[in-house]
Amino acid sequence: MSNENTIIHPSRASGLTRTLSNLLRSREIAVAAVIVVIVVLTTLKSHGFVFSSDGWRNLLVTPSLLIVLAVGQAAVIITRNVDLSVGSTLGLTAYLVGKVFIANPGMPAFMAFVIGLAFGAALGLINGVLVAFGRVPAMVITLGTLYIYRGVFLSWAGSNRVNASDFPSGFNSLGTNSLIGIPVLTIIALILMAVVGYYLRTARSGRELYAIGSDPDAAHLYGLPVTRRVLVAFVLSGALAGLAGVIYAARYGTVSSGAGSGMELQAVGAAVIGGVAIAGGVGTVWGAALGALLLVTINQALPIVGISDFWQKAVVGALIIGAIVLDRILAARQERALIAARDRARLDTPTTVKAGSPA
Repeated sequence: MSNENTIIHPSRASGLTRTLSNLLRSREIAVAAVIVVIVVLTTLKSHGFVFSSDGWRNLLVTPSLLIVLAVGQAAVIITRNVDLSVGSTLGLTAYLVGKVFIANPGMPAFMAFVIGLAFGAALGLINGVLVAFGRVPAMVITLGTLYIYRGVFLSWAGSNRVNASDFPSGFNSLGTNSLIGIPVLTIIALILMAVVGYYLRTARSGRELYAIGSDPDAAHLYGLPVTRRVLVAFVLSGALAGLAGVIYAARYGTVSSGAGSGMELQAVGAAVIGGVAIAGGVGTVWGAALGALLLVTINQALPIVGISDFWQKAVVGALIIGAIVLDRILAARQERALIAARDRARLDTPTTVKAGSPA
């Protein structure tokens, strides 16, 4: 009997080995594994963490807000920029949606998402224009708009707030309803993540964001529309922050002047922990979403195991520093590998001796 079917071709074996090696080195796989370990250990400490009446639901729905922010932040960081205004955009948009519902009680619930998308995109456009056309560092611009948007929010809201009774029942139900056991808000966040991830991975303009972040000067010389692409990245970040504001309103039902405060740093941290290089050009929205899930899971798990609030923040800070250090180590290792490959190629290339010249 022939044993052809039992033969493993070397090319296939090496391909499988390469795939497994890449998976083991994947930041996304590593972050997902850490999340599983944290959930398992915390559940062993307190079964209610997952198996209580609302444990599983909270584990899924609480990160949805940060996932949406982190996905938009990832698109901006990939271009070697940062958007520090997303927390203020979230709060301002959530309050705006509440005020619109108060003025128009019969408005359909889906219009809240249209308003949030449009208003957030407009605020992101302001950031993009100032960064892309003004040639001012994104950190400076978005730090300024963070305070401007927050100031407008505080001036408008003051000590007032929007309550759950001001929203229609169809909108409030988004924060409590589930589909096949998965909260609706989590499904919305996953859909947004999938759409943006597909765009960055397959669309030419999405791939150009990586090229711009890797080397902006080379992208200019190559003829890529750098200004337009950076503008698109900020508009996308603003639009997703606006949608996050709508999710916030549906999730909590109450919107006060403190909504979204400090979430911009969590979004940046989630993206960096998930493998989006702060130097640009590297990372995925899937990684950013997993980073967001990890941060929220840690914040939920640490109090259960008896760790104080101070150490919760210290753990998050250590994760961010560790992620940045790991990125630098991997970048330096890749650079050494490329130099070694170039040197080997030069040594393997035969030298051509011209006729009449000494050998």
